[in-house]
Amino acid sequence: MSILTVTARGQVTFRKEVLQHLGIKPGDKIELDLLPDNRASLKAAERKGSFRELRGILKGKTNGAKLSIEDINDAIAEGAMKADGQ
Repeated sequence: MSILTVTARGQVTFRKEVLQHLGIKPGDKIELDLLPDNRASLKAAERKGSFRELRGILKGKTNGAKLSIEDINDAIAEGAMKADGQ
């Protein structure tokens, strides 16, 4: 069990081991559900990729060469895996 202290501004800092246990990395979002009896459920929010994250994914990989659709699909799959943290 971890005990956290609430600051005067109503903020709480989670210890690194708690965030690691939840799979939360810097920049990630946290989902908090309020439950009955003064309880809450906390978990990492589902990561949602966007087309903006794909921007520049092929930069430096083509050396000016034209890519086949298979090459492009492979690069997109590789970028998606990186975005998922794999």
